[in-house]
Amino acid sequence: MRRALPLLTAAALAVAGFLAAGPPAAAADADLVRNGGFEAGLDGWSCSGGSGAVVGAPVHGGGSALRATPAGQDNARCSQTVTVAPDSTYTLGAWVQGAYVYLGASGTGTTDVSTWTQTPGAWKQLTTTFRTGPSTTSVTVWTHGWYGQSAHLTDDLTLVGPDPGGPGGPQLPAAPTGLSVSATSSTSVALTWSAVPDATSYTVHRDGAAPLSVTSASATVTGLTAATTYTFRVSAVNAAGAGPQSAPASATTPGGGGGGGGGLPAHALVGYLHTSFANGSGYVRMADVPASWDVINLAFGEPTSVTSGDIRFRLCPVAECPNVESEAAFKAAVKAKQAAGKKVLISIGGQNGQVQLASTAARDTFVSSVSKIIDEYGLDGLDIDFEGHSLSLATGDTDFRAPTTPVVVNLISAVKTLKAKYGPDFVLTMAPETFFVQLGYQYYGSGPWGGQDPRAGAYLPVIHALRDDLTLLHVQDYNSGSIMGLDNQYHSMGGADFHIAMTDMLLTGFPVAGNTARVFPALRPDQVAIGLPATTNAGNGHTSPVEVTKALNCLTKKTDCGSYSTHGTWPALRGLMTWSINWDRFGGWEFSRNFDAYFGG
Repeated sequence: MRRALPLLTAAALAVAGFLAAGPPAAAADADLVRNGGFEAGLDGWSCSGGSGAVVGAPVHGGGSALRATPAGQDNARCSQTVTVAPDSTYTLGAWVQGAYVYLGASGTGTTDVSTWTQTPGAWKQLTTTFRTGPSTTSVTVWTHGWYGQSAHLTDDLTLVGPDPGGPGGPQLPAAPTGLSVSATSSTSVALTWSAVPDATSYTVHRDGAAPLSVTSASATVTGLTAATTYTFRVSAVNAAGAGPQSAPASATTPGGGGGGGGGLPAHALVGYLHTSFANGSGYVRMADVPASWDVINLAFGEPTSVTSGDIRFRLCPVAECPNVESEAAFKAAVKAKQAAGKKVLISIGGQNGQVQLASTAARDTFVSSVSKIIDEYGLDGLDIDFEGHSLSLATGDTDFRAPTTPVVVNLISAVKTLKAKYGPDFVLTMAPETFFVQLGYQYYGSGPWGGQDPRAGAYLPVIHALRDDLTLLHVQDYNSGSIMGLDNQYHSMGGADFHIAMTDMLLTGFPVAGNTARVFPALRPDQVAIGLPATTNAGNGHTSPVEVTKALNCLTKKTDCGSYSTHGTWPALRGLMTWSINWDRFGGWEFSRNFDAYFGG
């Protein structure tokens, strides 16, 4: 039976060796973390998904340590909100062990900090220092592991710096009462609570998510997943810092197609139809597109110039495509497809259609010209297929959550305007290359490094800003070379593991450019399809139907998995995209026949 340690003076503790656990403190400094040695269980700590537990061995100091175990899409994050003094320097430290262990602080009012290590089977001290902002009165300190890894240990966690309290100092506010939570959509909830006297702001807490700060006794939380239960707590904040959290309240979001553009089947095939040009695959009339295809992207609407924002669409000229239908027949075929439940979109860009909305004038021209195409042909929405230099990043644009580059900001604004104009049934899809998405895991915002193009990950701010409007993201898993997955191993095109690893990143979320303070949040499985070339002629990285089937089985059923271990199982994965319907016909419809059958027709 373990006995609690008696209260000792600081001098006695130093003699006993207990203060060696944390960074040295100046005479006027104090350790502000409550229960940093976990001798009182989890008192003061909140661990995501019930991932944390206190153990008696191994420990670094005292008789207890924290053991936290990642599971599925949870990285076992344990955190505590600590009252601090504004405009002051603090040192955060902890002793840890595990395959991957992270330590950090958020809400500093300046630059949030984090550090990490790999130290299985041995204790190692992590430390990092930060300065609070001029109005910062509380920060959240945290530790977590990594997805799919074994449990990690943390002990003797300290935050050393100026003590903001003391006798006669300001008092922490009381815990809010009357917390009420209700779902307002499949991706958002509304919270209200009773105002707390002397509170200057409030912090909304949700397990596994960054705290949300608001100034009134209500909040709307967005970016949630359909048909999922969420639990919230709220704490009040004043000059003394954050007070205790409220009693929990929960709500379940309703199911939904997500991101607008409802009406898709549970599993869908998406194909590009070459309507404005001919190549070796031949022209396919809209009326001749098989019923296997649920979303048909018209390739392409192209700009009159790179920077104009003016998008035009035409059917392939007769001289180039002798079997092209008339405009009237094409429009009638579009209506027939829609009557059969299919979605027909205009795709903007492509390999040769570079679009740079570098000015607000170009943005507005983009909106008006795309609207004209949608209205003329009666289309269901828009596919963004920007490649090359269309999303060039400016130097210094390093946070996907707050882009400043005009071509990115204006694109986001333009698409939101189109979405607002056409309403909730507007279908929005994107087809970026892996270079512009998954490569952000290594290079986003890092600038040229070893010859790496600084545009790597350039789609991340666009996807993030539009995630509540996004119907489907189908990254092109081809023409890309090898890409590193969350297992820190490179995966090559053409096999099941490549598609498993790339898709797992989208469904799990990933730290951007190695910075755990900037984790790109997971997309819902119903928002994700895997992009593939239909034949060996259609693109570099063709994958045989056998290997594609293995990838689908692994991601949706956790069977046929190879060397890559996924961080979850997603039976609601939306489906597959291919370049293209024309090339699929050229290949004897092998792609659509195989996977229409896989998804049950």
